[in-house]
Amino acid sequence: MNTEELGRALLATLEDGRLSRSERQALLESLRETPLDVNKLAQMRAQAFALAKARSPDDTARALLDWVEDFVKLLAKLDSSVCAPESSRAYFSPGDACLSAILAELGSARRSADICVFTITDDRIARAILAAHARRVEIRIITDNDKQYDAGSDIERLRSAGIALKVDETEHHMHHKFALLDGATLLNGSYNWTRGAAAFNEENLIVTREPSLVQTFSQRFTALWNGLDR
Repeated sequence: MNTEELGRALLATLEDGRLSRSERQALLESLRETPLDVNKLAQMRAQAFALAKARSPDDTARALLDWVEDFVKLLAKLDSSVCAPESSRAYFSPGDACLSAILAELGSARRSADICVFTITDDRIARAILAAHARRVEIRIITDNDKQYDAGSDIERLRSAGIALKVDETEHHMHHKFALLDGATLLNGSYNWTRGAAAFNEENLIVTREPSLVQTFSQRFTALWNGLDR
């Protein structure tokens, strides 16, 4: 659903002047299916206020809506550092902190998962990817040729399940370890998607929803994907 269709759906919920439970659920699902960045979210908020004010019966109601709209804009202008703990988090290994974060984010993916990692040998992560695939999440994986046939590698298992997968066949390593989920969340760090990384290695993982970083890594993934034959 694009933003224009979403706007029409929003207008339809105004017919009776209330937002029912079923309408809230339908709008939430539509929002999750629509690519939205910070600017588009701001536009959607402005559109909601404009629709409500157009239906307001008197000057007092419109003035109240103006007040609410101004306050919502004020909240949006808060320094980004205030929201940093929610938008970006860091995890470390050894231990299951990095693994748990990866599993949680994969489990919450609803539309897409672009995964660019050197190797995948942790069956727990492979199962989470397969579960997302079963939920019809569109998955693409880029990995390195030197590790795809190692003992314990899950690459062939994922390819056999019908997941889109490309392998870097150059003489050098495709050594990235990042993933993009629903076009809105970035997982990135030294953490290898292996059991050894969780059990023994000093590794790090950052999970962020910072739009500029998500966009930059998304562009890099697209360039890598388009540059590989298979």
